[in-house]
Amino acid sequence: MRLPAALMAATAASACAAPAPEGAAAPEPVFAPVYRGVQTRLLDGDLVNFLVEMEGARGPEDVTDYAECAAAQYAQIRGYGFARHVRTNVDETGGLWRGDAVYTVSPALPRGLKTIDAEVVAETCAERGIPTV
Repeated sequence: MRLPAALMAATAASACAAPAPEGAAAPEPVFAPVYRGVQTRLLDGDLVNFLVEMEGARGPEDVTDYAECAAAQYAQIRGYGFARHVRTNVDETGGLWRGDAVYTVSPALPRGLKTIDAEVVAETCAERGIPTV
């Protein structure tokens, strides 16, 4: 059986590749989170609490992102286009990460620095594989 010339050249080139230098950084571990669910609680009018749980988070930011995705989808479900982040508390015990986040939802862009456009954020979450409500 004859190998195509391009395949033979690629094989020969890879065989000649220099080994990784000693002390080189190990490859990043694969990020494979397990999203355990979202609970939503309406606190008052437009104030909503999101409780999220996940395993395999790389840190608090992954949990915060999960809560933000839930808030974005919730805002859309309620017919609102925006949300404003009030606070998020994150805790990890035995590999289980929990987030307790509060957002306000509104039809118009709310005041504040931590506002999100629900449609844009929900779309980004879908692209990143982060589930929503």
